[in-house]
Amino acid sequence: MEKEKLVLEIPYGTRDFLFQEAACKRDLETRLAATFRRWGYDEVVTPTIEYLDNLTLGSSHALEPHMIKLFDRANRTLALRHEMTTPIARLAASRLKDEPLPLKVSYISNVFRYEQTQTGRQCEFYQAGVELMGSTTAAADAEVIALAIRCLLEAGLQDFTICLGQVEFVNGLMAQYGLTAAEQAELQEALEQRNLVALEALVDGLDISASGKAALKRLPLLNGGAELLQSAYAMALNEQSRRALDNLSEIYRLLEAYGVAQYVRFDLGIIRDLSYYTGMVFEGYTAGLGYPLVGGGRYDRLLSDFGNACPATGFALGIERLMLALSSAGCPAPQADKGVYLGYAPGQTAQAIARAAELRAAGQSVEVALQAQSETEAQASQTAKGYAELVYLA
Repeated sequence: MEKEKLVLEIPYGTRDFLFQEAACKRDLETRLAATFRRWGYDEVVTPTIEYLDNLTLGSSHALEPHMIKLFDRANRTLALRHEMTTPIARLAASRLKDEPLPLKVSYISNVFRYEQTQTGRQCEFYQAGVELMGSTTAAADAEVIALAIRCLLEAGLQDFTICLGQVEFVNGLMAQYGLTAAEQAELQEALEQRNLVALEALVDGLDISASGKAALKRLPLLNGGAELLQSAYAMALNEQSRRALDNLSEIYRLLEAYGVAQYVRFDLGIIRDLSYYTGMVFEGYTAGLGYPLVGGGRYDRLLSDFGNACPATGFALGIERLMLALSSAGCPAPQADKGVYLGYAPGQTAQAIARAAELRAAGQSVEVALQAQSETEAQASQTAKGYAELVYLA
């Protein structure tokens, strides 16, 4: 009995996609791939398994406890890819190092992390995204944000918000009050988790001015429209934070040129959970889901870990999360193409095969009965399988 039970189970944090879900997933992936292509991004496919050392270079080392590991025959430690940016950075520094810049790459892949399973997040999940490498410009950042917005629109989602921040604004604000590296790390963790109670307690324990404490406590509340940047300039007392705000102003101006600024709000308290971000960061949310559908930003140091210093920016979009968002918004799910059920009487097998070939050549979806049926039996099969039309050869 235990053996039978095990055979029917799947590992923790994984899932099956049944007919309708699989059709929806494939439809989304097809739309996203076409959108990436139209924007000039070439698709790559990297191995599901990588050497652990490659996946834990530099700042990615912090995610090692969440990786699923295994060993090859030479006893080298491998891991299932936990995200796609690091494998693409490896690819860019090796096989793509001689490609002309900027390098624009897209992917649609499954990734793996040990997670507490919840709605919208499994241990195996699917992502689509892009990486734009070789440019430090605000134009590059604006392009990936505009492309992320276009992907959500092409998927059929209309009600969403992109929250835009800049890690150098946060880092500069902490630096101007003389915080130690340890103090900065604690505050960043509280910001990342949106833990306002912990943030206030940490700030209260700092040996800084009352005005400095008030400014740091305001960080999670610094969100709003374009007018927010003007008030943020009053808080930025050093060049690092001011440059960050200048960068956001330029990105926003370009997003207006793209015609997508109405989807964007500033959130200067955003700290992304991957520590390699070095500039602009963003997350996309929709009503009813308490986690981001899409997230990304600038990461100018990651490729140097692979011996090829190169600025980069990009985003990843969660396929399952987008499916949930579309369902919650009442968007019609794509229907599997259930066209024709073709039944036939005894002695008509060859004719049925030939007729099915004609219909398929004309673009129809056709299932042929695997044995002769009466017309009544064929009608019952058509209904049970959900086909729109019955063709019966007597």
